[in-house]
Amino acid sequence: MKRLILVRYGEIILKGMNRPVFENMLVKNIRKALEDECPLKIHWAQATIYIEPEDDSCVESIVEKLKKVFGIVSIVVAYQGKKDIDDLTNIITENFSKELKGASTFKVVAKRSDKKFHMQSPEICQEVGGRILEKFPNLTVDVKNPEVNVYVEIREEGYVHLDRINGAGGMPSGSNGKAMLLLSGGIDSPVAGYMIGKRGVCLEAIHFFSYPYTSDRAKDKVLKLASILKGYTGTLKVHIVPFTDIQLQIRDKCPEEHLTLVMRRFMMEIAQRIAEKRGCYALVTGESIGQVASQTMAALCVTDDAVTMPVFRPLIGMDKEEIVEISRKIDTFETSILPYEDCCTVFTPRHPSTKPKKEKVILSQNLLDVERLIQEAVEGTETVDM
Repeated sequence: MKRLILVRYGEIILKGMNRPVFENMLVKNIRKALEDECPLKIHWAQATIYIEPEDDSCVESIVEKLKKVFGIVSIVVAYQGKKDIDDLTNIITENFSKELKGASTFKVVAKRSDKKFHMQSPEICQEVGGRILEKFPNLTVDVKNPEVNVYVEIREEGYVHLDRINGAGGMPSGSNGKAMLLLSGGIDSPVAGYMIGKRGVCLEAIHFFSYPYTSDRAKDKVLKLASILKGYTGTLKVHIVPFTDIQLQIRDKCPEEHLTLVMRRFMMEIAQRIAEKRGCYALVTGESIGQVASQTMAALCVTDDAVTMPVFRPLIGMDKEEIVEISRKIDTFETSILPYEDCCTVFTPRHPSTKPKKEKVILSQNLLDVERLIQEAVEGTETVDM
């Protein structure tokens, strides 16, 4: 009898002839996520990936890492036995006795993938359930809302386990191209990165740093956020763009109501230049429509006009509470609320334009030596490999 981990995926099953490509990519990502764990074997069959660690003590830490791998729908820690009802029942009563003794209701759920097995699924449920009732008189069967679900799976071997653990879902990282995330130190942009990464998009990140108006602690905060995101995306490079000179010139030469919009246009143009060099197909931002003055419909149109690359905004229809809920779930919230300002907050105008005219904003931007400032920022960019 040995303990192993069964990983299941969902959307990949629908990929038809291309399904093996996505399965191989998911297994590759799993291997990378577990490269620091104890030696293990991985194989897959029938939409299930089997992970067999040599050391049983590694199981819990493996599960924690698997919960962050995009493409995984559910994870179970199972015991492998013979395709024999006596053997599987003994494993259940021996290893799940604590859960069964502490409950009053249970249900057996059977899945017979091996159609040659002599019992059908309802018969397996009845037989195993009856034996559990004999062993644990405190229990009764509740098929609608049981306290404990006992799963019996008949595959190439027999497997038993309790409830499933939810995975991150989505598609395997790397299956849908690469994008550049504009990563601030706030709550929204890390969540946007997570949401796009969940769809199989590889990410690189760009951060605009205005030293000394933003401190090294603010940069460290962003790198910590990137490190958390890396737990989901597998890899992540962060491009730190020197932005002080641009912001000072915008402040000194542009009308106050256009400060944020001109700044955002510079950010988008710089991000696009670096994204193109890095083989990215799109930009990703954490904007939510109407959340602040620069995120009105008119303002977003002015911002998007600065680039030709598609701009993805996965949070566009979310309210702040929804975004905060996801940030807590992915463990970025506590870092995001650390009180270190980013460059978007240090030069905030008192009366920003909420219904800007594109032509007027461009005239304001053209008061500056736009090309020189962009080139200097791109050339001065520092890249950190997380």
